[in-house]
Amino acid sequence: MLPALLFFTDPARVADPEAVAQRLPRGAGVVFRTFGAPDAIEQGLRLRAITTARELILLVGADIALAETIGADGVHLPERLRDQAAALRRLRPKVLITVAAHSRAAVKAAGALDVDALVVSPVFASNSPSAGPPLGLEGLSALVRATGKPVYALGGLRPETAEGLEKTGIVGLAAVEALAGSQV
Repeated sequence: MLPALLFFTDPARVADPEAVAQRLPRGAGVVFRTFGAPDAIEQGLRLRAITTARELILLVGADIALAETIGADGVHLPERLRDQAAALRRLRPKVLITVAAHSRAAVKAAGALDVDALVVSPVFASNSPSAGPPLGLEGLSALVRATGKPVYALGGLRPETAEGLEKTGIVGLAAVEALAGSQV
C-alpha cells in the first residue's frame, strides 16, 4: 500500500531527518537520500529503527545496495536511474519502487516501467537547487492524466500552495522542507 505522504531527506536542507521521521503520521514514508554521506549505513539503520517503530515506509534513494543493507521497504530512483527499475523488479519483485519524473517525456518513460509510483516535481517554486520551472496545478493534472501510475506531487508544497492539489488526481504529497519545520 502506498503512503499518502513521503518525506524526502536532504542533508543540505533538513538538519535532523530523524526528528522529522519521529513526527510523521503512521503509514507515511521516508525517502532516505544520502548524497554520498560517509555515515549512510549508520544513519540509514537509525531511520530504519524509527520507521519500524512508527510503522512508516522506508525507501532509499538511488542506492539499491544500501536499501538491502538497512532492510528498507524499497527504492526511489532519480530520473537518471529509472532504467534500473526493470532489473530491480526482477531481483526484488516485492519491493516498493518509486521514480522521479520532471517532464511529460519523463512521466511517459517512467509510466511504461514496472514501478509503483512516480514522484513528479516541481509542482510549485522550490528551494531545491535542481528544481526546474514549476508545473502548477494544471501542469501536474496533465501529467497525472498522461500516466496510469499513481503520482506524488513534490516541490514547493506549503499550506498556502496546497489548495487545489486534491483535484489533480495525485495519490499523495511529497516534501522536504515543508515537513522539517512543521508539527506534521
